[in-house]
Amino acid sequence: MAQSNFDRRRINGPEESFPPVFADDEETFVKPGASRHGRAAQDIRPIFLKPGLINQANGSAYIETEKTKIACAVYGARQSRSTTYSEKGRLNVEVKFTPFSCQRRRAPMRDAEDRSIAVQIHQALLSSVRLGLLPKSTVDIFIIIIENDGIEGCVASGSIAASAALADAGIEMLGLVVSCSACVIGKEIWLDPTEDEAKQATGTLVYAGMPALGSVTSIWQTGKLTAQEVFQCMDACQERCTDIHLVVAQALLDSTPSS
Repeated sequence: MAQSNFDRRRINGPEESFPPVFADDEETFVKPGASRHGRAAQDIRPIFLKPGLINQANGSAYIETEKTKIACAVYGARQSRSTTYSEKGRLNVEVKFTPFSCQRRRAPMRDAEDRSIAVQIHQALLSSVRLGLLPKSTVDIFIIIIENDGIEGCVASGSIAASAALADAGIEMLGLVVSCSACVIGKEIWLDPTEDEAKQATGTLVYAGMPALGSVTSIWQTGKLTAQEVFQCMDACQERCTDIHLVVAQALLDSTPSS
């Protein structure tokens, strides 16, 4: 009997294989007036939102905007005997990156970037949740960034997913919080920038608010922007947040079981 090259002591690979496709390490340089892969300057990436994804959580949501993919779970409101009595509840936000979310593998431990995103999402959501109705209670929000295409997109998409998860959990809220990011490249304002676009921009801005009440909950700005550019970015984001609010509201209605 002829001997075979098949080794039973190891897991053999398939007979045919193909090389993996890696992202291009070189940055794509952008310039004003250039094409954004089919998007105009004032267009945002398509949004896929699915509430109620995690059955074990009180509320959850999954959001995907092309290369930005985030899952969010809400637990609570839960009363704790160890904490001192407080007339208002507490809102905790924790953000983690998966090790494969970026081109360079991330360590499983939390770092300053995780905490920075968590603080910004917490600020965007805090004024919308009616914590006065939840004395001595805690609402925990856990956000997992599965794929990252820019910190601005993670903050904006994470805020939308967290607000949808809070609504899915039945937490009393004043309104849905939606968010949109913008950057200035040359003299143009580009909405929902990718990671490469944000790196080459003069400055970026992340806007969060409740369109149903016409209020602003958070503004986070980095880079060098004039006061006029900041107001122009805010106006563009505010107009787009109205459209995002319709998407979130419709996704919540579709996930509600019919009686």
